[in-house]
Amino acid sequence: MAQASMGEKALGQEATLFVRKATGLVRSWSVFDAFIYATFSINLITLGLYIFSQMYYLEGGLLPTLIVSALFIILEVVVYASLIAVMPRAGGDYVWQSRILGGGVGFVLAVTGWWFILWLWVPLYGDMLRQIFFTPLLGILGARDLALWFSQTSPGLFIASVVTCLFVTFYIAIGMKAYARIQKFCFWGGVFGLLVVFAFLLFGSPSRFQAGLERESAALFGAQASGLYQATLAAGEEAGSVAPLAGGALIPIFLAMPFIVFFNLWPNWGATLYGEVRGATDFKRNFWGMAWALIITVGLGIVFFLLISKTINWDFYMSANGAWWNYRWGYTDQVPPLPVWPYPALLAVFMTPSRVIQFVVILAMSLWWFGWSGTVFLSSTRVIFAAAFDRLLPEKVAEVDARTNTPIYALLLMVIPSLVVSALFAWDVFNFQSLTLCSTLVIAVTYLGSTVAAVLLPYTKPDLYNASPIAKYKIAGIPLITVAGVIFGAFLLFLLYEWLIDPLGLYGIGLTNTSSVIYMGAMYLLALVIYLGFRAYRKREGIDIDKVYQEIPVE
Repeated sequence: MAQASMGEKALGQEATLFVRKATGLVRSWSVFDAFIYATFSINLITLGLYIFSQMYYLEGGLLPTLIVSALFIILEVVVYASLIAVMPRAGGDYVWQSRILGGGVGFVLAVTGWWFILWLWVPLYGDMLRQIFFTPLLGILGARDLALWFSQTSPGLFIASVVTCLFVTFYIAIGMKAYARIQKFCFWGGVFGLLVVFAFLLFGSPSRFQAGLERESAALFGAQASGLYQATLAAGEEAGSVAPLAGGALIPIFLAMPFIVFFNLWPNWGATLYGEVRGATDFKRNFWGMAWALIITVGLGIVFFLLISKTINWDFYMSANGAWWNYRWGYTDQVPPLPVWPYPALLAVFMTPSRVIQFVVILAMSLWWFGWSGTVFLSSTRVIFAAAFDRLLPEKVAEVDARTNTPIYALLLMVIPSLVVSALFAWDVFNFQSLTLCSTLVIAVTYLGSTVAAVLLPYTKPDLYNASPIAKYKIAGIPLITVAGVIFGAFLLFLLYEWLIDPLGLYGIGLTNTSSVIYMGAMYLLALVIYLGFRAYRKREGIDIDKVYQEIPVE
């Protein structure tokens, strides 16, 4: 194989394929750092509780849906651990797809899935920030009006999104090594908070919860002083809340999966960073780093579900969710009996009248958000960087800060458009708030591209595959990466069919949603225009982009 830094003669001049002979990135993370990142990426407290609350009208049991979906996602872990072991490079999906499927496919799928769609994730992160941090803590501190302003208003959502951008920009600008230390602190602090919440739910009782709910929600948020529990059940019934804890036939369980993967499809979220992880060529370490993140999160989810059912009561929890989202989505103009998002950690600490304990527990639980928030930009900056390193973006984007080893200009390409999209989402311009699941759909398309690349890898790149540590893993003589890829790819195709065709009208982002179709189509078109434009520009400079994609990027 030719060296990645080899130049090509073109138009009579020496044209270097890559921007330089080394990326400038360093392997500053351990596999344990990658494990924490993977655990935060499938964040039970932020992503999980947020999407569970929106599944109130589905008939599939959340408990079996959580478990069955995890079985398919384990195959995703196999696919990505294998690709990383073969080609551990910054950029992940972009590098694998462009080298196996072709530059145009790799660029369009990866750039849309890892760059453009992440702009939409920022207001979602902001929404979670206001509901698990600003609203409960302000309420506990006695600032009721400000708490409700954050919880219920468009300006409150936009401010939370701006704060999200500020925090994330700081995290990434200080570099991967420093961010790893923040991750660890937030991880262990968040675990402490979660264990305390579990203790409240374990040792509490339904009667104690009901008494605490009516006392504390009235004191903190001005809810009705009596009858709140029954009023919430009635509001939930009116909203169509039916989601069971367990049970449900197999078909309803599968129909709930296009929702639940908003939370658990991401144990591979750090795949674009493995060019900066030590020991990334070790398949087993890669696999278990992601697999344990998934297994532990599923286990915690099961415990959380059972404890909610025991003390809060599952029907009440889902009714509170239905009442909240029925109001939030504009199906009713009546503020729900519980006027804030039914955050289970807040519901749990309602069982104590101590403001100090409430504040400490909710603050500790907010560390799940603060440790996780960097994921919205960190992985994306590496894809943008990798594309710039291949000369498909301006060379400036591939510059790395010498002190922090951070691609600063790649970061700016995430931050600025995110603020625009956040404003559109906050004020629901062009029906933007209906696009929540688009954030998952577009990335799933990217994952499908990498899955196809994984299936083909042993056959289209036999030398690369046979020299890798995964070549020995086979099932009935067929490469493990191919077997896992075929099954996981089928799962992704099922999800895409449900999202786009949506025969039962469950998800709201399919072909019948004009805003969804235009938004996603515009993003893919933008990626294609950038690719074709820079391809033509580099050709005039004497650089053959096809030659770039024949080489494995340098480190």
